[in-house]
Amino acid sequence: MSTAALPLPAMPRTAARPTPANAAPPFHIEMLRIGSQLLRVGRQHGNGEGPPLLLFNGIGANIELLEPLARAMSGREILTFDVPGVGHSPLPSLPYRLTGIARLATGVLDHYGHARCDVLGISWGGGAAQQFARTHADRCRRLVLCATAPGVAMVPAHPRVLMKMATPQRYVSKSYAQRVAGDIYGGDFRGNPALGAEMHKHVRWQSRLGYYLQLAAMSGWTSIHWLHRLRMPTLIMAGVDDPLIPLINPRLMRRLIPNAELKVFDCGHLFLLTRVAESAATIDEFLNRP
Repeated sequence: MSTAALPLPAMPRTAARPTPANAAPPFHIEMLRIGSQLLRVGRQHGNGEGPPLLLFNGIGANIELLEPLARAMSGREILTFDVPGVGHSPLPSLPYRLTGIARLATGVLDHYGHARCDVLGISWGGGAAQQFARTHADRCRRLVLCATAPGVAMVPAHPRVLMKMATPQRYVSKSYAQRVAGDIYGGDFRGNPALGAEMHKHVRWQSRLGYYLQLAAMSGWTSIHWLHRLRMPTLIMAGVDDPLIPLINPRLMRRLIPNAELKVFDCGHLFLLTRVAESAATIDEFLNRP
């Protein structure tokens, strides 16, 4: 798979967000050509020790939403990318499946000269992380699954929650994001709706089609029949008040994955943002074990 670094395209004025003087963006952003797809890739260089951490983001989520976690893990090399049609990665020429996202991730690793990595997936990205660990097991040293489930073979969220997830409106409208954040994300978002508006500041919105392509990529997908074949050490992280991913799903995954452990946070779906220091410490401790 060929890769090439390309100049960054001009960003829309509405997408710009001033960076505080004392908090430079942790990711160096560049555009890479991975096969036929142009990808917006973020890299935190870290201290050069150990394998990089490859992050698969949630549905509709762009690189900037991961900045708090990256800052809390500043010593670690981190790689992530906007999936096609999300953030500032252009729409793909054809619909894709999670196997295609995993294949793009191997191209990113190849570009930076990494044979192996640790993998972390968040929500929708947890499905992509599971698929990467399955189809590219030789390149995955350790696996971290956050607020995620084994696809369609899961105990589903309440229909009212699923209806709100069926539309990307929370990424388009700040007021809508603030209004529904508690219902979707639970945890701290229930008592502090302003967190929804704060998160919206980091959104780099592109198109509804990109969002629906992500939904389609997950349609019919499940890992339930092969989770028992994952052999790498696996950390599963979950929120006790997660409207999207009922806690029974992470507990089931812990039982199915042979070398897995479960960490439950007193929070909701986005504990990586609302419990960032504790989350980063938990991930670092797991990845740094002998």
